[in-house]
Amino acid sequence: QVQLVESGGGLVQAGGSLRLSCAASGGIFSNYHMAWFRQVPGQDREFVAAISWGGRSTDYKASVKGRFTISRDNAKSTAYLQMNSLKPEDTAVYSCAAVWALTTPLTRLKYDYWGQGTQVTVSS
Repeated sequence: QVQLVESGGGLVQAGGSLRLSCAASGGIFSNYHMAWFRQVPGQDREFVAAISWGGRSTDYKASVKGRFTISRDNAKSTAYLQMNSLKPEDTAVYSCAAVWALTTPLTRLKYDYWGQGTQVTVSS
């Protein structure tokens, strides 16, 4: 059972940057693909970015490509989301998620473990 804890959210002006962290425990971190999702109240949760277990493959939602960078440090059991050039429409609760990598290809769907989320608010 993997436990995930996000940090790094906050309030930032449009054009600014934030780096989110996702600390994992309870499992072998390098056995899991990791992803970030976001959700606005009243809307469905949406995929933002994913990274493969070894960090060699990444995938991004089109609207964040070129602005956001997902990365991971397996030695620290932590995944990151660097968010630059933030826009008001990026405002949401951001959650990290994990899925067992040995039987699952990198995916935008089907994640089994979730963190509680961290609020990101971008003011105009």
